[in-house]
Amino acid sequence: MELHPLKIHIDEIIPLTSEEFDYVLNHFTAVNKRKHQFIVQEGELIDKEFWVIKGCLKSYFFDDTGKEHILQFAMENWWVTDYDAFTNQTAAKIAVDCLEDCELLYITYANREKLSQEMHQMERFWAKKTKLGYVALQNRVLSLMRNTAKERYDSLFKQYPHLFQRVPKKMIAAYLGVSRETLSRLDS
Repeated sequence: MELHPLKIHIDEIIPLTSEEFDYVLNHFTAVNKRKHQFIVQEGELIDKEFWVIKGCLKSYFFDDTGKEHILQFAMENWWVTDYDAFTNQTAAKIAVDCLEDCELLYITYANREKLSQEMHQMERFWAKKTKLGYVALQNRVLSLMRNTAKERYDSLFKQYPHLFQRVPKKMIAAYLGVSRETLSRLDS
């Protein structure tokens, strides 16, 4: 019997029995989204966190000049939402949309809180995922402050070479905080 991909993902941090996992999975909802569909829109109340089974998404916002700033790409086994809005149950400040057709699971804020209270393993799982997310965010901020555009480009390519096959170069540029023209120079 093939294991569910979410069970494999959770088991990397905390092992669950089949019965425990079935209970956890019952708190998630499967959803398929087409390319260009939103899962989070700026201004809407957010009560869902998404886990990517298949596909690629971006979280982003536009500044006052209309320039796009990409905060995150989310691919298979990644979690994505507007975490400020999700945690505080407020309106989204960013948008998240699908760059490809996506298969997702989502959990509501209420179900995540319920599982955390009922199952200490899941509370530990989300605590670990939160810590790992914070570390990744800190490293991204430090990279933006310390590294040259070329260093940021090389680091992203080294860490996620397949991303460059899935995402248009203008989006890579928006993620790195450089113009499309600068990216072309870095890419050559």
